[in-house]
Amino acid sequence: MSNVESSYNPEEALKLENQLCFPLYAAARKVVGAYTPYLRPLGITYTEYITFMVLWEQDHVPVGDICAKLHLDNGTVTPLLKKMERQGFVNRSRGREDERKVIICLTDKGRELKKKAEDIPRKVGSCIRISREEAETLYRILYELLG
Repeated sequence: MSNVESSYNPEEALKLENQLCFPLYAAARKVVGAYTPYLRPLGITYTEYITFMVLWEQDHVPVGDICAKLHLDNGTVTPLLKKMERQGFVNRSRGREDERKVIICLTDKGRELKKKAEDIPRKVGSCIRISREEAETLYRILYELLG
């Protein structure tokens, strides 16, 4: 039996203050919430915003690639993309080589939104009170957790 197993205390293990997942969850909600005042005037949510980031980096992307980049499942992304299509930001079409694939393309309206959103990272970054070095360390650790 390892030291961790021999020192395991169920009472301590179930305390909120001892959970790594809780500060990750709470911090993520706080950071995502910091985006809201900047995204609301654009008429988009945070999840739509990060989807746009994928598409602004590379247009004509299969839905599966968007899901992989965002660490979201198809059941979350598909309704989001349908909404973005109704808003006129993207078009969805079937792949030429494989009709099972749905390809997402930005419309002119979706590309124009990039210009309106370009200052958001700076504005949100100024609200987060950690040093550049701490941010880089946190970024590295979080991506290690994502695997």
